[in-house]
Amino acid sequence: MTKNSEICGTGCGLNATLRIISGKWKPLVLFFLRDGPKRYGELKRLIPGVSDKVLIQQLKYLEADQVLARNDYKEVPPRVDYALTPLGRSLAEAIMPLCAWGTENAGQVAGIFAERDALA
Repeated sequence: MTKNSEICGTGCGLNATLRIISGKWKPLVLFFLRDGPKRYGELKRLIPGVSDKVLIQQLKYLEADQVLARNDYKEVPPRVDYALTPLGRSLAEAIMPLCAWGTENAGQVAGIFAERDALA
């Protein structure tokens, strides 16, 4: 067993992080909530391609993991928004370097994806 596999066993911080942000949509939800609370419809518009069912499910998971809070204003018509908790804010800040990496390498990554798609 290597030192890295010992470090990244079940107690690894990376493992814990990936368990919370796993999936295609959760990092995007965190990214868009970093600027402040958003209503469901606003999140849906900001994340093209996500279905209602999947977005609702991902919001519930993030709420259960205590990285976002669902605020129900108990009004008619119903008004609900989602905001990052302090834990969620720290996680959103932690993924910002990944956003920067994606921006800096967008051209090269697009080329890689084009080559991969051509092989398929």
